[in-house]
Amino acid sequence: MRAAPTATGIPLRQLLMSLGEPLVELQAAPAGLDVPVRDVAILDPEDPPAAAPGELVLAIGARGRAALPALRAAGKARAAAVAVKLDSPGQADALREAATEAGVALLSVRRETRWEHLDLLARTIIAGPDTPDAPDFNAGDLFSLTQTVAVLTGGIVSIEDASSRVLAYSRSSGSDEVDELRRQSILGWQGPEPYLAKLREWGVFQHLRSSDGVIEIDAHPELGIRRRLAIGIRAGAQPLGAIWVQEGSQPFAPLAEQALVGAARVAAAQLIRRRRELSADVRLTRTLLTGLLEGSTGPQSLATHLGLDLRRPATVLAYTTGAGEAGSDLELTRAEVTGLISVHTAARHRGALLAPIENRVYVLLPELPPGLPIATLRSWAQEVVEAAREHLGVPLRAAIGSTVEGLAEVRSSRAQADRILDAMGRGGVVPDVAALIDVQAEVLVSEVLALLQERSELRDPRLSALAEYDRRHGTRLAESVLAWLDALGEVRVAADALHIHPNTLRYRVRRAEQLTGIDLAQPQQRLLAMLQLRLAE
Repeated sequence: MRAAPTATGIPLRQLLMSLGEPLVELQAAPAGLDVPVRDVAILDPEDPPAAAPGELVLAIGARGRAALPALRAAGKARAAAVAVKLDSPGQADALREAATEAGVALLSVRRETRWEHLDLLARTIIAGPDTPDAPDFNAGDLFSLTQTVAVLTGGIVSIEDASSRVLAYSRSSGSDEVDELRRQSILGWQGPEPYLAKLREWGVFQHLRSSDGVIEIDAHPELGIRRRLAIGIRAGAQPLGAIWVQEGSQPFAPLAEQALVGAARVAAAQLIRRRRELSADVRLTRTLLTGLLEGSTGPQSLATHLGLDLRRPATVLAYTTGAGEAGSDLELTRAEVTGLISVHTAARHRGALLAPIENRVYVLLPELPPGLPIATLRSWAQEVVEAAREHLGVPLRAAIGSTVEGLAEVRSSRAQADRILDAMGRGGVVPDVAALIDVQAEVLVSEVLALLQERSELRDPRLSALAEYDRRHGTRLAESVLAWLDALGEVRVAADALHIHPNTLRYRVRRAEQLTGIDLAQPQQRLLAMLQLRLAE
């Protein structure tokens, strides 16, 4: 029995990181951990040993040395890995030797693990968020969401459906952090009955089915159970599942409950429909939102699709990462940042919509209450920026677009947010989060500079010649004049900024005037020089 293969699969390393302890343990990887895993095959005991390239073969019923034929067949077929159960630790040696000889990875599966549970989780991970049958939501699949929530809460996360079946879970830093309830839940068991009885007695399950709020469950060391937070995943009055967060070696983060509220709303988008329907729905929403922000489609399509009121206030927030984001982790960083923004924003605004466009992430906040203070929007954005810095180590900047009267004017809100981010990107003393009122001068100067950059006829050719003189002769005349102008003619202040003697600065300013014929005693020429010389920076 095989899953539909993906085009390229995922690396074995990624599969192992997602499954993790306590389900499987890597015993051998003779071809390395970058071997692509494309699908899953279940090998029944009655079946002749067989495999296909890129498969993860679940050798059901073939314990210990009985799995040797399956390993050899998998090696010949260039399968990715074989998963077996061991009756005793000693059996691993013979199987590792056979796996190494066959050139196929060997995974040992805990005896208590249910094969159907491992099969379902492996198929979900391999499918990933980009395939038609895969789970999909604004920030990725459920496994991505659990990892994001784990980062934001500082805990160990699992997501269950309405039947208490584990759908996805986060990686933990060590087995000593995982308590018995989590371990047994992931293995496919029920939790210890005394603890489940207490949960029923305390009304925890009833709360998760009927409330949108977070509930805290105390630790019970006598049962091997650590402190937990939980929240129900709901679509209106319909319970869809729950998110559980177990406390690890450190206390929960201060905003853990808020992160759970956002995560529950994001998770609901995935569980509310069948995978294929939801995937198409999310792609359509993203397409309509991107079109609205870029001006290629009108607001009616998005409003009709999501049932939004065209005439209620809306705002666009824009986020971008700071300098230094590069290398092979760029795409991972973008995904993590998008997930973090998604969770935090959903916690604050139920109807928030995300659209990554190029190197920025835009958040549309539709149907805002009239008169919502800009300080509220600033605090929402600030929470995201601080969380990205604390949990991901990513410098994030955020811009708050104007609040417009309806969806028809959303593009102007996005344009204002872009103007603000452009100005923030030019440096200077600017906050991490800004509205136009915070950086109005920086925005206007930035736009004047952009105009001077685009239209050479507006620039003074004498100042352009000064910058060219510096490039040819290795001098710093333009830089010195700009520093002097920025210091309002205070020679010592400008000289200190450039780490030169005041007389050197005076000489450079006079020399610049002689070369260009510009009279810096004239206010208009000083103003133009301050602007145009910034282009040389």
